[in-house]
Amino acid sequence: MSDALSLPAAPALANRVEDQDSVSAQDTEEQFLRLHLVPETNVFLPIQQVAEVLTIPANQIVPIPHMPACVMGVYNWRGEVLWMVDLGHLGGLIPYYQQTIRIAHTAVVLQVQDQASTQKNQTLGLVVDRVEDVEWCDPSVIQALTSTTMTSEMAPLLRGYWWKTDETMLAVLEAKAIIDKISKL
Repeated sequence: MSDALSLPAAPALANRVEDQDSVSAQDTEEQFLRLHLVPETNVFLPIQQVAEVLTIPANQIVPIPHMPACVMGVYNWRGEVLWMVDLGHLGGLIPYYQQTIRIAHTAVVLQVQDQASTQKNQTLGLVVDRVEDVEWCDPSVIQALTSTTMTSEMAPLLRGYWWKTDETMLAVLEAKAIIDKISKL
């Protein structure tokens, strides 16, 4: 079975003891889950687009023949079939299977509201090298992509990028764009 990582809920502002400036700053910021892809690529995923983080034994993902190389197979998630995708490979990076042999995979379950139906959510499993942490970011400081920022395969999956104060660039993923790209493969 898989081990799920519970993500901390955003602390209630009413329970914080902070000065007015920091409270108003938190009002404009959103939480993002930082993911690591190989080689040395860090990306952000808005926390509201994440349903769960899983550790899945390698033999629990069932390969499906004749699928694109980035599709690792399917996994039984809460009684539903969840398609598992190698996010790095989808984005033009080193395929997961070429990195190291692992007995378990780290996966993030995306969940996006289907625009056509208010009742249905679209879900997709993304296999990543590791999940690092949850960070706050002001969405207004996310910058537009340039042609040299990311691989041509990764660029359509991104909302933009964010420069941290320590000069670390983090690409910001857009779950809907990832799901749309997979549906077109």
